[in-house]
Amino acid sequence: MTKFAEQFQETSGEKAFDLDHRRVINFNIGRYNTAVNRGLSRLANLEQSKKKAHVIKWKVMENLDKLLPEFEANFLKRGGKVIWANDVDEAQSEILQIIRRANARSVIKSKSMTTEEIHLNDFLEKNNIESLESDLGEYIVQLLGQKPYHIVTPAMHLSKEDIAKLFHERFGTPADATPEQLTAKARELLREKYTTADVGITGANFLIADTGSIALTENEGNARLTTTFPKIHIAIVGIEKLIPSLSDLDLYWPLLSTHGTGQNLTVYNSIFSGPRQEGETDGPEEMYVVLLDNGRTNLLAQKEQRQGLYCIRCGACLNACPIYKNVGGHAYETTYSGPIGSVITPHLDGMEDFKHLSYASSLCGKCTEVCPVKIDIHKMLLLNRRDSVAQGMAPKVEEIGWKGWQKAMLKRSWVDAVGGKIKNLMLKTFFKKTWGKHRELPDVAPKSFSKQWKQGKRNLD
Repeated sequence: MTKFAEQFQETSGEKAFDLDHRRVINFNIGRYNTAVNRGLSRLANLEQSKKKAHVIKWKVMENLDKLLPEFEANFLKRGGKVIWANDVDEAQSEILQIIRRANARSVIKSKSMTTEEIHLNDFLEKNNIESLESDLGEYIVQLLGQKPYHIVTPAMHLSKEDIAKLFHERFGTPADATPEQLTAKARELLREKYTTADVGITGANFLIADTGSIALTENEGNARLTTTFPKIHIAIVGIEKLIPSLSDLDLYWPLLSTHGTGQNLTVYNSIFSGPRQEGETDGPEEMYVVLLDNGRTNLLAQKEQRQGLYCIRCGACLNACPIYKNVGGHAYETTYSGPIGSVITPHLDGMEDFKHLSYASSLCGKCTEVCPVKIDIHKMLLLNRRDSVAQGMAPKVEEIGWKGWQKAMLKRSWVDAVGGKIKNLMLKTFFKKTWGKHRELPDVAPKSFSKQWKQGKRNLD
């Protein structure tokens, strides 16, 4: 077992029985479910929209080698600059070079999972560059020294009382401050940072090939401020975020917002096609798009599993997953948690280290059901399991155990060879530890159903 698997088991074991954590998560996801159900009910032909979104993403992945250069060419025409980054080190190095060329000392960031993926805040801090999150949820977890808990709602694991306590300790706000008061305080603290930061850094929800643009969707307006005031705007985007045409936003923006927050559209939707043009009054003087691979082409090479790259990061599968709702986002120890994280992380960061995530699933299929682009998520988890076994990563004991189970299931007499007492003894001897200290092992009946059936049949005869 790898250290990542051990950490996951330990943390998930603690969180699953943390009643306060469960209370907060159930409350927050309950509110999400109410909003999303209401939002989805307003969509006509939802199933058809999801199928169309799936097909477009399929075409993108099949033609990625053509669409990425098309995006680059169109973005360059508007004065933007494109940087191709194969991995974390390249992305960090290129971003640092841009910042140093400008003699910049401070960075303001809007919410971006790709910046979390390349550990940008920690990297910039080590290089004596201030990096501040401007999304309220991201700002809160940054103050706590934590990673985002959820790909859409970074502070989902915190109650309003937790946040009030944090602000009281850090900024002297009332200990019983309301959400409105806390938001006003955060706005007061952050507003000056937008106007003084040297560089603004964002992600992108979509890359638009035919116009060479990036599209951002948000609810707080912080991304607009991040991209308006600083002289330099850097967008860090995974290569899979492509859509062919500007007109495709008509499909993807509503799907993203309804599945992510239950809104018809988020409050702010922006399209950026390069730096400030002649005659324009605002916007950055320089704009860079960092196209990040970081293992995505490894997943693209897997014909059966590449649909994991269709993900538009709405977070719906996390909120639907019974495992995520019990163990929480931090237990995964990855940038992308929940079902979709369990699908893509083994390909992005290594099957050997993260194969255990594909087993952290009940395979109920709810994640597949709620996905707005119809990714067959639970099937992808099974394929990851298959691949890890085929690559010889399964423990020998597990291999022997499954072979024994297979033989027993194929031959009834093997199952009935011993009675309930011996079966219970075997369970308590070999499975007590793996079953978990908080659960009681089931008691096997003295006689199997098969034996009872045969015995009852003989009595009737």
